Amino acid sequence: MPMAAAIDHNDMAAGMRSALAIASVDIVTDLATAEPIWRQLETPETLTTPYQRFDLQSAWLRQVGPHEAVTPFIVVAYDADRQPLMLWPLGVRTENGVRVAQCLGGKHVTFNMALWRRDFATHATRGDLDALIAGLKAHPNRPDVLALTRQPHLWMGVANPMALLPHQASINDCPLLTMVPGEPPVNRISNSFRRRLKGKERKLQALPGYRSFLATDDSEVTRVLDMFFKVKPLRMAEQKLPDVFAEPGIEQFVRDACMARLGGGERAIAIHALECADEVIAMFAGVADGQRFSMMFNTYTMSANAKFSPGLILMRGIIDYYGEQGYSSLDLGIGADDYKRLFCKDDQAIFDNYLPLTTRGAIAAVGLSSLTHAKRLVKHTPALMQMTQMLRNAFRR
Repeated sequence: MPMAAAIDHNDMAAGMRSALAIASVDIVTDLATAEPIWRQLETPETLTTPYQRFDLQSAWLRQVGPHEAVTPFIVVAYDADRQPLMLWPLGVRTENGVRVAQCLGGKHVTFNMALWRRDFATHATRGDLDALIAGLKAHPNRPDVLALTRQPHLWMGVANPMALLPHQASINDCPLLTMVPGEPPVNRISNSFRRRLKGKERKLQALPGYRSFLATDDSEVTRVLDMFFKVKPLRMAEQKLPDVFAEPGIEQFVRDACMARLGGGERAIAIHALECADEVIAMFAGVADGQRFSMMFNTYTMSANAKFSPGLILMRGIIDYYGEQGYSSLDLGIGADDYKRLFCKDDQAIFDNYLPLTTRGAIAAVGLSSLTHAKRLVKHTPALMQMTQMLRNAFRR
């Protein structure tokens, strides 16, 4: 390459880096102020997961935030022209005297991620992330520590810039089904498994009014959610698990988010279901963004129809539905439930950041990090996991 061309290339690269540099960091503490900035970043050019949509996260903050004493802490980084480069939807609450900033959505959000302008995310350096943290440390109302959990290392093939900062593996990875657009259905689910499910589905197809559907109108959404909130507590009790959907504000959050419509008319949370004339037999709800479907919650009937594996039949239909739309991946949420492995053969690695912003936060960050390490060790050590389960069962008696 001629020397002049090399200089020009270097000048262009330097100019691009300068244009994408963080010039300022703002903290927004109310949704009304954050909404226009947030929605400005909700475009195909933004790197984020569908869990970070304003309609979903604002519903959680309105309905659940007050019960958990969470207040908005929305981080926005700008370039020199005051154009937003990224937005982190966070909330702050006090735990044991320490102000902790966490991702919104709690246990009901599988993945946490900032909304990144894609060009910035692609070129971000450790220096950019250090500038972001320095901006937060300089804020007079800063929390003590950032506890940013369940973040994907990669999203749609682009590296998550937060992995440039100190991080560690999350407690669990996420089972993942990778799909190649245009490939035949047998590449998503084997013919032998399909035959088994078709044999079971024939029993359900004999029921009057049997159908599989995506809930589109309000009455369908309400009918399926009514079934979910009636049946889910029974299923959780059957498994001797706490009902996280019975916690204050959660049901209204779910209903609000499922009713919310996005710009194209689709729901913020998509609900797929099987039903017959007598009942909703099974349902799965999740978020979709044109490339990934990610399951949030599900349940199936307590009636005799449960013996025909309606959840697996519905899951097969959902996979084919999104596969035929050209989606490249699907996940069933974090956790090692056996049914997930029937469909998801891979794992998506996810990570946590525990980043102190004050001296008090430095101590808290060590404690949070150590707790996560211990939980991951238990989860990934069969003998320890078995012992933990035995202790849980003993305390529930």
